[in-house]
Amino acid sequence: MPEMIAKRYMVVQPLGEGGMADVYLAVDTLLNREVAIKMLRGELSGDPVALLRFQREANAASALNHPNIVELYDVGEENGKHYIVMEYVRGKTLKQLIQQRGAMEKNEAIAIMDQLISAVIVAHKSNIIHRDIKPQNVLVKDDGTVKITDFGIAVASDAIQLTQTDTIMGSVHYLAPELARGENASQQSDIYALGIVFYELLTGQVPHKGEAPVQIAIKHMRDEIPSVLDFNPTLPQSMDNIIIRATAKNKAYRYKMAQDMLEDLHHCMDDKMINADKLVFDSNIDDGATIMIGEVAKMEQSGKKKRNYLAAFIGVGLIVLSIIMIVSLMALSGTFDPKSKIVKIPDITSMTVADAKVELAKYNLSVSSTINYQLTDDVDEGLIISYTPTLGTEVEKGSTVILTVSEGKYFIVGDYKGMLADDVRALLTGKKITIRTQDEPNATLAAGTVIRQELLMNGDKLDPTRQYELKLIVASNVSIIIPGTIINMEIASAKALLESMATGIKVTLVELPTDGMSEGEIKKLVKGVVISSTPNAGSYYTQSSTSDIKLSYYK
Repeated sequence: MPEMIAKRYMVVQPLGEGGMADVYLAVDTLLNREVAIKMLRGELSGDPVALLRFQREANAASALNHPNIVELYDVGEENGKHYIVMEYVRGKTLKQLIQQRGAMEKNEAIAIMDQLISAVIVAHKSNIIHRDIKPQNVLVKDDGTVKITDFGIAVASDAIQLTQTDTIMGSVHYLAPELARGENASQQSDIYALGIVFYELLTGQVPHKGEAPVQIAIKHMRDEIPSVLDFNPTLPQSMDNIIIRATAKNKAYRYKMAQDMLEDLHHCMDDKMINADKLVFDSNIDDGATIMIGEVAKMEQSGKKKRNYLAAFIGVGLIVLSIIMIVSLMALSGTFDPKSKIVKIPDITSMTVADAKVELAKYNLSVSSTINYQLTDDVDEGLIISYTPTLGTEVEKGSTVILTVSEGKYFIVGDYKGMLADDVRALLTGKKITIRTQDEPNATLAAGTVIRQELLMNGDKLDPTRQYELKLIVASNVSIIIPGTIINMEIASAKALLESMATGIKVTLVELPTDGMSEGEIKKLVKGVVISSTPNAGSYYTQSSTSDIKLSYYK
C-alpha cells in the first residue's frame, strides 16, 4: 500500500536524492493534484544544523511568491519525519536541457535569464540569498517557463552562519571568488552565479574546469572568465559585457543589484548596445577583500613540498622589503611623493558626458569608452546618474571613470478610470501604446467612460522605446426591447421583469388620474396592472443617465 503522509499526501515514486533530503512525487488527495514532497532523511532529524537548514528552505520558499520560483504548499512533521510539500514541475532541469542541446540561441538564452533574474530580484527584495544558483536547481517546463528551486542553503542576508564552511556551500562551478576566500554570501555572490549560468547557456559549458573542486575554486579566484565571443563570434559584445560585469572578481565592479543586470539584459539587443566596446575595468579599485595566502597555499597543495612555499614567501618578502627601502630613501631625498599621483574623484552627477570629460580632465582623469545607459524616474536623458569609482574615491592620475548615463525617463502609466476613452487616446498620443477598448453595458456612466483598465496599470513604469498594449473597459449604453407582455401585467412584476433584463435599467411607475370619471367608469377600471408604457411596449429602448421607462397604471 502506498505511503500516506498527514492523511493527505499519497507518495507515488521517488524523484531524486539530495545531500540532506529525498524528493518524492505524491498526490494531494484533498485537492487532487500532483505535488513534490521533500523529506529530511531520518538520521538527520536529530542533527540541529541539518534541521535548521531544512527549516530555512521552508521559510525561504514560503516567503516568496513569483511565477519563476517553485511554489511551497505545506510544511509539517509526522512520526519524526520533517517534510516540505511544493509545486511539482513536469519537465527537466536546465542542466539536462543544456547537456542535450548544447549552446542555446541568444534570444532563448536571454528569455531564460530574464525569468531567472526576475525571480532572484524578488528573493533579494525579501532579504533572501539563494547561494546555490545553478542549472541543476532550475526546472524547465514544456512551455519554456523556468522555475528556481532548492532553497536548501538559502539564507537571509542578516542571518547568522551555521558553520564556518557553510559560507562556501553551493556548487564550485558557480562559486563567487569571495566565497572561495571564506567570506559570507551576499546578493552579489548570487549575481556572480547568474553570470556563470548565462555563460553556460551561450556556450553549452562552464567557464572553468579542473580535476578537483579546489582547482576550479582557485580559477574562479584568479582567472578571468573566457569571452563568449571566443566560442561564438556572432554574439553581440553587449551580452559578453553582461557576463563580464556579473562575474567581476572585484565586487566594486560587479552589479550591485540583480535589477541592474536585468536592465542591461533588456537592452543588450538594442542597436546602440550591440556594438558596444568590450567592458574593461580599472585595476586600481580595491573591493576590500583580502586573499588569504595561507588558505590559497593549502588549496594548491597537490604533492608539492612545503619548503617550496617557504622559499617563495621568503623571496616575495625580500622583494617587498627592498621596495619599501627604496621608496623610503626617495621620500627622504624629496625625489618621490606618492601623494602626488593620487587624486579624488570629483562630483560629476547630473553633468553631460561632454561636461564630465572637461571636469575630469582637470584632475588628469578620463571617461571610460564603456558607458552604461539606463532609464530613470527623474533624470533627463543624457545626464549622468552615477559613476565608478564614486565621489571622493582616491585613484591614480590617468585612471578612467565608468559612467552610467540616463537613457531618459520612464513613462508612468496613469489611472484612466472615469476618463473618456477618446481623452485617454489624446493623452497618450505619441506614446508607443496600442489602445484596445471593450464595451461593457453601464447605465450609470456616460457612454465612452473608462470603467477600468487592464494590461497596463496605474503606476507601471514603461520603457518609452518599447511597444505596449493598454486595454480599456468602456461604458456603453444599455439597450433592451420592451416586451409586449408587460401590458396588463401586475405592476410590480412588470417593473421587476424590466429591471432584470439589463443592469442599470430604470423604471418609473406613473399612477394615472381618475379625475372626471364617473363612479361606474372607475368601477370598470382594472387596477394594479400596466395600462401603457413609455416608450411603447415592443419598441427598442436605450438606457441613458437621464432617461427611464415609465409604466402607467390605475391604483
